[in-house]
Amino acid sequence: MIEIERKFLVKGDFLPFVSKTEKIVQAYLLAEPEKTVRIRIKGDSAYLTVKGEANANGFSRLEFEYPIPVEDAQKMLALTATGRIEKERNYVLFGDHLFEVDVFHGKHEGLIIAELELESEDEAFEKPEWLGEEVTGDERYYNAYLANQIAHNSVGNENTGACQS
Repeated sequence: MIEIERKFLVKGDFLPFVSKTEKIVQAYLLAEPEKTVRIRIKGDSAYLTVKGEANANGFSRLEFEYPIPVEDAQKMLALTATGRIEKERNYVLFGDHLFEVDVFHGKHEGLIIAELELESEDEAFEKPEWLGEEVTGDERYYNAYLANQIAHNSVGNENTGACQS
């Protein structure tokens, strides 16, 4: 499966538009620029996800996601090579698209990133007024990068989410 995704910083109040919120805890068994293997517990479910390297513009990459028992995911989190990311995922329907707005906690407190999955790289979509700068393809905003920064204790926090390295 190919994941086509755009990422944006959030600059305004999206909360009045949220239809659902879920807690997410995740970490990586493998976190390299060309491939990642992620363990994620989202609400009452758990997943193992393998992602390939992003294409040149950062919009697309291979992604394979498999449900796994939550108990297994909890045990696998202890084996991870990175720090844990803790965030709340908020679902916001705007126009014909669903934005997933992640509010990070812990070491990345204050970071808010909106993600939008698309059917094609050139698919048009409406941008809500609370959507800020696009950071698609900027590796500093990849969850694997953020998790590695936690593991190496070199996290910056200026509400940009970009690690200062």
